[in-house]
Amino acid sequence: MNMPLAQTGSFSAAMLTIDPEAEATRISAALRSQLTGTLRRRGLVLGLSGGVDSSVSAALAVRAVGAKNVFALFMPEDDSDPESLRLGRLVAETFGIAAVVENIGPTLKAMGCYERRDAFIRELVPEYGAGWACKIVIANALTNEGYNISSLVVQDPEGKQSKLRMPPHVYLGIVASTNMKQRTRKQVEYFHADRLNYAVIGTPNRLEYDQGFFVKNGDGAADVKPIAHLYKSQVYQLAAHLGVPEEIRRRPPTTDTYSLQQTQEEFYFSLPYDRMDLCLYGLNNGIAAEEVGRAAGLTAEQVGRVWTDIASKRKTTRYLHSGPLLVDPVPEI
Repeated sequence: MNMPLAQTGSFSAAMLTIDPEAEATRISAALRSQLTGTLRRRGLVLGLSGGVDSSVSAALAVRAVGAKNVFALFMPEDDSDPESLRLGRLVAETFGIAAVVENIGPTLKAMGCYERRDAFIRELVPEYGAGWACKIVIANALTNEGYNISSLVVQDPEGKQSKLRMPPHVYLGIVASTNMKQRTRKQVEYFHADRLNYAVIGTPNRLEYDQGFFVKNGDGAADVKPIAHLYKSQVYQLAAHLGVPEEIRRRPPTTDTYSLQQTQEEFYFSLPYDRMDLCLYGLNNGIAAEEVGRAAGLTAEQVGRVWTDIASKRKTTRYLHSGPLLVDPVPEI
């Protein structure tokens, strides 16, 4: 089902419209206050992925503290799309941010990231090796009954793709291996933050933050998360207002984690971000499923299935938002 977003009824995509100038001013002021007050740091560090979230976060950082106080990192690895590096550099040039390339591929190899992942894949595809590529995809939330079934997609050197169901230990092993990528990038970010006495920016939008679409102590680690309250649709509004290059705004959201191209809805959300935003907003604000469905081009039953999926992800990823658990509470000084 691929119906366009409807604009009929009292609930529509217009509900997510923001005043981008007012919001950019508010976020920038909050960043300055957090940096000089609570964090007591001189500037901001972030990784630039070539995606809209990190690009908007970079633009807001420059607006908050000036380009000379923002430092960016490009952190490609063996599976990265070369476009990510090119577009990340475009963002740095657009906003006048100093940046360096930190290739984390050799570090990941040394830690066995690729070797560990491939060993799990070979339990299902013994011939998997050089010249092959892979990704993980999830079942569509509109058709499943609340169970997030993931499958492995592999492509052989001739370009033939196969889709396989994974036993739990294979799925967990592949994900655990690839999570090394996000955690390694965060180590590099904090190295530069420590040497510069800067704070680290995290770049999740509201959909990602709410649904736990991040790695604990990886891309989930940060000192500030300036767009975590904004729906993805609102991030795009800010991107246009702040001058994020159009080709970045046109680029489909991608994980850029696996060697096969992979959209975020393939891997995690099941639906494009504009529909997920409407469903999440409707759930958060008590909008009837029928109203949400009319706005999102879905049936009320389909909206209910998306809401079930949202609730399931909130429950299973709640621990990602938690700090370490203590036996006895220790008073903060």
